[in-house]
Amino acid sequence: MGDKVYNVLFLCTHDAARGIMAEAILNRIGRGSFAAYSAGSFPQDDLHDETVRMLEKLGYDVSALYSKSWDEFAKPGAPEMDFVFTISDRSAEDVCPVWPGQPMTAYWNVPAPAAIDEDGAKAGLHLAEIYRELHNRIKLLVNLRVDALGRLALQRELDAIGAPSVTSPALPLSSTHPSAPAFRAG
Repeated sequence: MGDKVYNVLFLCTHDAARGIMAEAILNRIGRGSFAAYSAGSFPQDDLHDETVRMLEKLGYDVSALYSKSWDEFAKPGAPEMDFVFTISDRSAEDVCPVWPGQPMTAYWNVPAPAAIDEDGAKAGLHLAEIYRELHNRIKLLVNLRVDALGRLALQRELDAIGAPSVTSPALPLSSTHPSAPAFRAG
């Protein structure tokens, strides 16, 4: 992809789980080509506990992760974004700030971990499914030839990555699946 590092901002409502997951995943698998950030329209004081535990169990360094307001990335001096992905249904309705530099944008609806109403192993499986969906989408992003595609072709690819059928296989998530994190809530 060349020497350029692409800045990516993941937006969700609270930036306490999905955005944090996406930021961690992209900073790991896109290292050297992408720099990931996350933010929310209504950031929380604390991160989603089960999300943090899952990321730690998967070997992510969570020490620098925190919930941020998207206003931080619209201010002068903030990193200029190349891509902005909305990853929650509520944020899609919010009026977003104007991002300097006209980044590419796409909507990738991903369920909220806070909406999981089960306990124990079932909640862990749902959280693992959310992680897997984000990981799969981000892996597709990392493997795009961003530098070789025109804006229209790139926009089509980004929208296709966000399509539910791309990352929602018919196979159930199980602990023996190679991309399934070994995690249990509670």
